[in-house]
Amino acid sequence: MNASQIITEDMTLEEKLSAIDAAMKAAQEAAQEQAKKNGTIAAPLDPAALTMCEGCQ
Repeated sequence: MNASQIITEDMTLEEKLSAIDAAMKAAQEAAQEQAKKNGTIAAPLDPAALTMCEGCQ
């Protein structure tokens, strides 16, 4: 996930944190749904992964 897709420069800190929380929740729900289909367990997301660029990960 690219942080620039969910936050912008003109957002307040609270808006940025809310957007990140919503993205994390959506990603975790998608991972849990996929894991359920595969019969596996989804690991929780690392919040830092959502704020790093793809090259830094």
